[in-house]
Amino acid sequence: MTQTPANPPARRPIRDLPDELISQIAAGEVVERPASVVRELVDNALDSGASQITVRLLAGGVRLIAVEDDGCGIPQAELPVALRRHATSKITNLHDLETVATMGFRGEALAAIASVSETALLSRPADQPHAYLLDARSGELRPVARSSGTTVEVKELFFSTPARRKFLKTDATELAHCVEAVRRHALARPDVGFAIWHEGKLVEQWRATFLPGQGDVQDALARRLADVLGEDFVAQSLPVQHTEGAITVTGRAGLPDAARSRADQQYCYVNGRFVRDKVVTHAARSAYEDVLHGQRQPVYALYIEIDPARVDVNVHPTKIEVRFRDSREVHQAVRHAVENALAAPRAQALAAPAEAPAQPSTASFLEQKVPATPMWQAQAAMKFDDRPGHRVADLGALWGTPSPASASPALEPAPWMPAAAALATPEPTEASAMVSETALPSAPAAEQPWPLGRALAQLHGVYILAENAHGMVLVDMHAAHERIVYERLKAQADTGQHIASQPLLIPATFAATPEEVATAEAHVDTLLHLGLEVSPFSPRTLAVRAVPTQLAHGNAVELARSVLADLAAHDASTVVQRAKNEILATMACHGAVRAHRKLTLDEMNALLRQMEVTERSDQCNHGRPTWRQLTMKELDGLFLRGR
Repeated sequence: MTQTPANPPARRPIRDLPDELISQIAAGEVVERPASVVRELVDNALDSGASQITVRLLAGGVRLIAVEDDGCGIPQAELPVALRRHATSKITNLHDLETVATMGFRGEALAAIASVSETALLSRPADQPHAYLLDARSGELRPVARSSGTTVEVKELFFSTPARRKFLKTDATELAHCVEAVRRHALARPDVGFAIWHEGKLVEQWRATFLPGQGDVQDALARRLADVLGEDFVAQSLPVQHTEGAITVTGRAGLPDAARSRADQQYCYVNGRFVRDKVVTHAARSAYEDVLHGQRQPVYALYIEIDPARVDVNVHPTKIEVRFRDSREVHQAVRHAVENALAAPRAQALAAPAEAPAQPSTASFLEQKVPATPMWQAQAAMKFDDRPGHRVADLGALWGTPSPASASPALEPAPWMPAAAALATPEPTEASAMVSETALPSAPAAEQPWPLGRALAQLHGVYILAENAHGMVLVDMHAAHERIVYERLKAQADTGQHIASQPLLIPATFAATPEEVATAEAHVDTLLHLGLEVSPFSPRTLAVRAVPTQLAHGNAVELARSVLADLAAHDASTVVQRAKNEILATMACHGAVRAHRKLTLDEMNALLRQMEVTERSDQCNHGRPTWRQLTMKELDGLFLRGR
């Protein structure tokens, strides 16, 4: 039973709020901390056409924030108007709002800042004899001396709202946020110089690296990225340049090796404005799926150019959020841009320097028909390792195909070579010319056209040691082979056809759990699409009757168990779309050459040549690097040579 209060509250009348209180409420959305003030004032400075912006701070920005620029300035008559709410020079009608091309446009920042601090506005246009200073609190306007440009001074932030001031962190923390706010602007504007002073000391300074109409913008951006984020960022990243429809994506994408534990070096700009957008973040992250796994966060700086009418920047007062008219289009453009940048094998960068004697490229070398002695003849008499797992010694068809009369059933195509390599041909194949011992020149490694060099030895059955023009290359053979097999499986699956399979002469049977039996019966078509044929042999036994051709030498039982486990963990109706790459990665892992398998020099060289032409071959399916380069300078340093 509801009881009526003895003394009900008196009804309050509805009335307009005072302008100052309205501004303070708006300030709660616009001004969160000193860094918010810095961001808004630098936005205005950039809109004024400034070429140099200086930020001066005291006590992390709590006691003083002064932003100076050399822009167009504000005429005397417009100074009082600039501090009013919803007063701006950026837009005049709805069309301007829908096609905003400036950093600021809402007309709220200066009024909100002035309501919670002691603000002064000092400005002089170039055609005005002297500057004028406007005190926001008293409204006093007086002439002062200043060169062309504008200075905004914000003192004692949140003095009128002490409760907000108590939520601020230490001076060092607030200073770090202010520096980060300026850094975000600096990364997008290499044509503008920035300087940050704190307590009278220069904290950061980034000089302009680009003049409009002079030089290349991309080079200027690379120099600014190196200045702001460090030389390591540029050295450990790849250029991004991609146009898809009306969207252009440029910038740099960090190598998977440079991934960090935190997402603190992910910068994305839309038409020059730093934004945090879930669509863009997801697109960039999905582009790293094949090369970066786990919780590691990629690093990147991406610049998206799009028609202003196709993006809404009027979503939040802080202007850090945007809404795209066609988010799918943007997602695809960003993903493809980053994927294309990461796809090219970095081994090509190790090619011989230009001043060296002209050498044939890898492509032209692959096209040569150098007579070679098929290695299968020399390998046929060898006693191969009979331990279970992937055979890599009996790969006769990798270098040449015997005639039908002399063919040995143990000699089958290498998993990392195309299936066409197994076709009988009277002359040596391209792979034969590429890796045969007689085809390998005896000249020094510096004269070889191969970026990853020439194999020398195998270390503990795990690593391949090779030498190239720059020094020594170490290759993780399992990780490298895993990536090669994975890319081949993806290429087959992307055609929309079933992955080519090879029937087993004797089906491989294994004791299965009830869940595995049910999964195999429920996903027959999916398994066939993946090149696997698994059928019940008895109520508690499954038989593997066919496996993907690329994985013919793998352990069929382990492969079937892993794929069934992945199928059981995903929605059956969308397993091919949602988990195809994960399943293919599992298949490639089981089909890749195992550690402690002895390889011949020709097998090692064949693997190196395939790495040089396989996309994303610098990382395995789990995000681990597949090879490392040690230059002669680094090797000399280990032995103190030249000191």
